[in-house]
Amino acid sequence: MSTPTARATRGHAPEGPKGTKWRFRVADRLRRTRTELRDILRAYVERVRGGDVGSLPAILGLIVLVAVFSALEPESFTSALNFANLIGQSAGVMVIAMGLVFVLLLGEIDLSAGVTGGVAASMLGVVLTEQGWPVALSLLTALLTGTFIGACLGVFVAKVGIPSFVVTLAAFLGFQGVMLQVIGEGGTIGYRDEFVLKLNNGAMPLWLGWTLAGVTIAGYGLATLLTIRRRRREGLVSQPLLLWALKTGALAAVVLAVVGYLSAERSPFPDLKSIKGVPNVLLVILLLVVVLSYLLTRTSWGRHIYAVGGNAEAARRAGINVAWIRISCFMVSSSVAAIGGVLLASRTNSVSPQTGGNETLLYAVGAAVIGGTSLFGGKGRVTDAVIGGLVIAVVANGMGLLNQPAGVVFMVTGVVLVFAAAVDALSRRRAASTGRA
Repeated sequence: MSTPTARATRGHAPEGPKGTKWRFRVADRLRRTRTELRDILRAYVERVRGGDVGSLPAILGLIVLVAVFSALEPESFTSALNFANLIGQSAGVMVIAMGLVFVLLLGEIDLSAGVTGGVAASMLGVVLTEQGWPVALSLLTALLTGTFIGACLGVFVAKVGIPSFVVTLAAFLGFQGVMLQVIGEGGTIGYRDEFVLKLNNGAMPLWLGWTLAGVTIAGYGLATLLTIRRRRREGLVSQPLLLWALKTGALAAVVLAVVGYLSAERSPFPDLKSIKGVPNVLLVILLLVVVLSYLLTRTSWGRHIYAVGGNAEAARRAGINVAWIRISCFMVSSSVAAIGGVLLASRTNSVSPQTGGNETLLYAVGAAVIGGTSLFGGKGRVTDAVIGGLVIAVVANGMGLLNQPAGVVFMVTGVVLVFAAAVDALSRRRAASTGRA
């Protein structure tokens, strides 16, 4: 007659005292979870060693920068007011960088994205402030201005065959002249519409911020879970459920922490004016990330972009309309740049010939590259622009709080960009040597 101990050694739960079987199952589940965690970690390490680093360098750099500036300026840098200002200051560049991702995925460049945003913001100022058009129609006019500019650039690149560097450099110079003609040298067009002004200056009610947090977490978790189940039904490789749970949990922790931090009072004079709540511009950024990421990852058009960026000739032989892909990517880039230009102008309550100029384009390109988008094409995500934009914003914001001159800020940003480009080049070389390219 077998004993409980003997049965347990053969893999069966012992039938001893009450709760023993439950404890056995929990211990077995913990062992399997530890094994699965080791497998996930091992697979990720292999990916990194193979050259697929993604946004890891940017994320690590962001953590280091936040830690350094928090230690050097604990009171000002870590305040909720500074955190909200950092989001507003970086929003325009971050959005322009999102559009640039589409062009960079093709291995092309758009040097006119910044001034394209400025032209769109100028058109908004003219029709909204000077002509008195309704705000919805005025915003649509600004968006269509960017779309038209992108279509023209795309035709010159894809149909005429002019290199994108030359076409967009000419556009960069020409559109600055257009802005001077529309606004006038040294002039400005003020924004007086409350909706436009609050796009990058106002904050949403507390209840809406928490609702947005819940929708974001639930939406991400449900969408990724449905993708896992669909891929398993079709017999395709999918990520483990444990990895899905870890990603969803990490996102939930970050989102809830950000919303909770921004929901606190951050006004220097709360008795005179209360300021709390998630900035409105975060909703704009979130919507763009969701829509643009969907286009890139869930549509055949998005898959064709990666194919053209990886090997345009192979894509052409596979039946992909390479010319249309190039034109449409420039259209998306300029349309999103128009939104970024409006956010830049909303931040300053007006549009001027300097809107979208100066270092805006350089920061936007830098944000996309620092976040992990490859300059060689074929690799990148919309979220890269967000992560890279945060890195650049933290550098500028932190150095400003340390009273460093603009020259030092430019030098540090340049070093970060060169480091990101080096990581991109080395990772591609590593991927090629390991056969992952």
